[in-house]
Amino acid sequence: MIPDYIFEASWEVCNKVGGIYTVLSTRAKTLQEAFHDRILFIGPDIWQGKENPLFIESDNLCAVWKQHAWKRDNLKVRVGRWNVPGEPIAILVDFQSFYERKNEIYTEAWNRYQVDSLHAYGDYDEASMFSYAAGKVVESFYRFNLTETDKVVYQAHEWMTGLGALYVQTYVPEIATIFTTHATSIGRSIAGNNKPLYDYLFAYNGDQMAGELNMQSKHSIEKQTAHYVDCFTTVSQITANECKELLDKDPDVILMNGFEDDFVPHGQTFAHKRKRARSLMLSVANKLLGTNLGDDTLIVGTSGRYEFKNKGIDVFLESLNRLKRDRNLQKTVLAFISVPGWVGAPRPDLQERLKSRKTFNTPLEVPCITHWLHNMSHDQVLDMLKYLDMGNRAEDHVKVIFVPCYLDGKDGIFNKEYYDLLLGFDMSVYASYYEPWGYTPLESVAFHVPAITTDLAGFGLWVKSLKGQHGIDTGVEVIHRSDYNYSEVADAIKDTIAAFSTKNPTEVETIRKCASAVAEQALWKHFIQYYYEAYDIALRNAMKRQLR
Repeated sequence: MIPDYIFEASWEVCNKVGGIYTVLSTRAKTLQEAFHDRILFIGPDIWQGKENPLFIESDNLCAVWKQHAWKRDNLKVRVGRWNVPGEPIAILVDFQSFYERKNEIYTEAWNRYQVDSLHAYGDYDEASMFSYAAGKVVESFYRFNLTETDKVVYQAHEWMTGLGALYVQTYVPEIATIFTTHATSIGRSIAGNNKPLYDYLFAYNGDQMAGELNMQSKHSIEKQTAHYVDCFTTVSQITANECKELLDKDPDVILMNGFEDDFVPHGQTFAHKRKRARSLMLSVANKLLGTNLGDDTLIVGTSGRYEFKNKGIDVFLESLNRLKRDRNLQKTVLAFISVPGWVGAPRPDLQERLKSRKTFNTPLEVPCITHWLHNMSHDQVLDMLKYLDMGNRAEDHVKVIFVPCYLDGKDGIFNKEYYDLLLGFDMSVYASYYEPWGYTPLESVAFHVPAITTDLAGFGLWVKSLKGQHGIDTGVEVIHRSDYNYSEVADAIKDTIAAFSTKNPTEVETIRKCASAVAEQALWKHFIQYYYEAYDIALRNAMKRQLR
């Protein structure tokens, strides 16, 4: 069965804060082409009074319903288009008015679905009020615009939208519900608290761990939604195992995260952009370090959220430390760690040097960071560099530079967006310990940059399943990672970078083409089939549910 209408709710609709934004925004074009304006995304209206470059408001779209929603249902919404390829309809909902009914809403969720909101703190209330409001929006739109003959699906992403999915299931039972967890809240918490997740996964009790780690409410809404919706999904086999053990629920379908490569430049444009990116990165390094690194430098990078252990930043630094002493290394390595920290401001001394055409042969003070931090004395990357005595000395063949800011084109040092620098790398490393999918290595290979990842990342696990994928020579090196093999992982990264440094230009070009070919296999046109499978399961289960 194929739906006539699809609603998708997420905190990241027209709100770029994490990987789910990439999932939804890159997939939008594929679904918009199939369901023209019958796929509607619902997000939080948190940009009120400020211009949101991701949302193009329209006075004409759904104008009559919008008036009805306000007058009859007291729902304040803005309707427009999401400023991404495909430009699907986006509905942004103001959820502030629901706070005064919070206790009543939570009581009903407990009575109907045993959702425990008693231990809520932090962002739980904000997410839940948005979620509830999103459910009300879908109910209002459905009752006003659609009929019982329309096959409708509501897909909710992450624990933040669970309450809305349960609301729709209760008050609009004709709509089929799908819940997608992109990472279990309790699994992420176990990993983030330095507890071994994988070797003991079979022995963990999700409810018990939620109590121990003060995660009861988020775990509860996630678990109950997974059990009650018409179709429960996640993004990789590795997270499916987590769901089975920690949520006591096997996903019905695995919705692997695809990719759209329409923003990857081609031909001469790509070559020029790559040249400019390399030139800029080398210039920043040379001005910071007082060196004269040339274009034969091997530029390696990692990026993503600042989760020191989960994203494998710690083991990457350890591997670079070991690489300094590796006799097989044939080139000088310049490594960039681009993860947003508690950034203060771009360094004025570095800015001054970048304006100058002079060559400098003395390093700046603290020659390993591009921006000052508010917490210079308590930063994990800086602490580990100090502990490993990695000071970017002139004689060191491995130099490390920490870029602790968002690369949004306005950072004050690079002033280029992330993708415009990514294509300048020779190689990337994402040695994740906890990574349900892993967009960063997928983006890397899409930009022809070979990547190292691990089999604890969903993307890494998927690459291992592809025929003919064997190591960095085929574009992606997938390193085996477990709870207790940190040292072996560090050695494997070191060995891979050293081996790559010995490749001649022809071999490197072949590897870069192979990397791009891996990304092509992850395009949405290949992965969208799993969504159709989920729609079918949800619609059939919704029909059975109504017949009971």
